Amino acid sequence: MTALLHSFQETARITAWMASDEVIQATTIEAVRILCQTFTKGNKVLICGNGGSACDAMHFAEEFTGRYRKNRKPLPVMSFADPSHITCVANDFGFSEIFSRSVEAYGKPGDVFIGISTSGNSENVIKALRKAKVQGLVTLALLGKDGGKLAGEADLEFRIPALTSDRIQEAHMTLLHVIVEGVERSLFPENYV
Repeated sequence: MTALLHSFQETARITAWMASDEVIQATTIEAVRILCQTFTKGNKVLICGNGGSACDAMHFAEEFTGRYRKNRKPLPVMSFADPSHITCVANDFGFSEIFSRSVEAYGKPGDVFIGISTSGNSENVIKALRKAKVQGLVTLALLGKDGGKLAGEADLEFRIPALTSDRIQEAHMTLLHVIVEGVERSLFPENYV
């Protein structure tokens, strides 16, 4: 039971850090500004990750295309999680290309790409982010620990100083929810009166 209590304490420590760290707060505000500008100009957001991070990417997308707090018009966010695409591209080009092919197909200048990797070393997320930069997309990365190979590559970066992927993913989901709320508060203030 002591180990479980430690898990609660570690989650609380990371959450408290996010609530008090000026860099992560400024980065969050900038991410909200970028997404608001993207949607206002009629552009879209593309997001991807592996495993639990793929689930976070899908969750983030549906918060925009469905609803978050209250009804409002849907906003264009697409997660790269189509199993037929993933297995086709993995079979024909290799697993490292599954996301970059989608970026190449759907990404346009003015769009935003968000890559999620708890290690920062996911080759398919790295290749997708690099393809997004070449195609003129604004890039955001949600990373953990030291940021891995993706450290410093994105236009905007969140790096969670936790030791395990589960704690990093929990923090990523908190950040993604706060970003959704920030966008909604900016573009649909009537949902918060």
